[in-house]
Amino acid sequence: MKIPDLGFWKLWNISFGFFGVQIAYALQSANISRIFSTLGADPHSLSYFWILPPLAGIVVQPIIGTLSDRTWCRFGRRIPYLFVGALIAVLVMCLLPNAGSFGMSVSAAMAFGLFSLMFLDTSINIAMQPFKMMVGDMVNEKQKGLAYSIQSFLCNAGSLAGYLFPFLFAAIGISNVAPKGIIPDSVIFSFYIGAVILILCVIYTTVKVKEYPPELYAAYHGIKDEEKKENANVFRLLAHAPKAFWTVGLVQFFCWAAFMFMWTYTNGTVAANVFDTPVVEQVRDGVTHLVLDTQSLQYQTAGDWVGILFAVQAVGSVIWAAVIPSIRNRKFAYSLSLALGGIGFISICFIHNQYVLFLSFLLIGCAWAAMLALPFTILTNALTGGHMGTYLGLFNGTICVPQIVAAVVGGRVLRLFTAEGSVPPEVNMLVLSGVLLVAGACCVGIIKEAE
Repeated sequence: MKIPDLGFWKLWNISFGFFGVQIAYALQSANISRIFSTLGADPHSLSYFWILPPLAGIVVQPIIGTLSDRTWCRFGRRIPYLFVGALIAVLVMCLLPNAGSFGMSVSAAMAFGLFSLMFLDTSINIAMQPFKMMVGDMVNEKQKGLAYSIQSFLCNAGSLAGYLFPFLFAAIGISNVAPKGIIPDSVIFSFYIGAVILILCVIYTTVKVKEYPPELYAAYHGIKDEEKKENANVFRLLAHAPKAFWTVGLVQFFCWAAFMFMWTYTNGTVAANVFDTPVVEQVRDGVTHLVLDTQSLQYQTAGDWVGILFAVQAVGSVIWAAVIPSIRNRKFAYSLSLALGGIGFISICFIHNQYVLFLSFLLIGCAWAAMLALPFTILTNALTGGHMGTYLGLFNGTICVPQIVAAVVGGRVLRLFTAEGSVPPEVNMLVLSGVLLVAGACCVGIIKEAE
């Protein structure tokens, strides 16, 4: 039996909850560096705060994939996991931005923020992965490109909303500054609203989507009785993974390391290069360092503007996602997208006008659109059998590992760029992001789409 074609709105409903999940992810991506800098983090240590999200992903997503492959209940096989993940995310989103508001010391507030971040990203990972799995489960090969394009659109629409929230709240008069160590209300309210939208979107998908029952799923995917009983040994599955798994994974390494640097260092770059944020002296271990004044209005305004820039990136991604299907050669579309993103990152070094930066982030959006849709289209078309969830969970390692590597080495690389007695030049890390994307574009040629 073949999986039947689905109408547009059925494809839409499968991914609609992704809109809410991505709002949560966008709020995390755009504001984590800002939150921890406001709490008092050293710029050279910022990348370490970003280790927890991908570390959570590399552990959680293969587990969710394997467990959901073996799950069936009245609500389905993937939906129970996304609902539970979303519920936890909602609770943590109400706690994380309040890390500095409970009267704790700086170190205690940092620890509270780290634990909140860990739980937030773990829950987002639990909620996010089932959407990708449901497309693999319920959509035939002919429609997967469209299904992942819809998911990419919803993802970027959610990102757009999440990135804009702090700016919009500040624009309507909600405070954008706060006492030392306290997160501004504009950020706190953004997390609250994002949490409400997240749970509503996930409830919508839970009500609207009915997953295939086990017998029908097995028939559609050609799973034999003996395969149903087979235990999924992760190492055995990796040994028999299609070539697309590994070749796309190599490209993913360069892409996700690049975007990890973007999430970590854009706030400092825009604050220093565009908004002329004042510099203050900070003493650590008896040594005086120059750092940006994170309590200044310029720094917090730059934080809001980063949300605008990331929103522009999302707009560029939506536009480019509509262009990608018209490019017949999928690998050429992938390579071109990454190259354009690389140019966007490198151009930031030469731009000191907040509006001209829109051009840079529109180009970066081209890379993001390709990263969201093409790797999963290529991989799921190469997969057969009953281990779709496990493979997609393992494939998440190609997203998480490069982020972990980038988080570990980011501070050390920034120190290499930092001259004694000067503010850390975070813009250099974005130039490095551009170089990594260009390297990824060059590696697209080795992708093996067919076995």
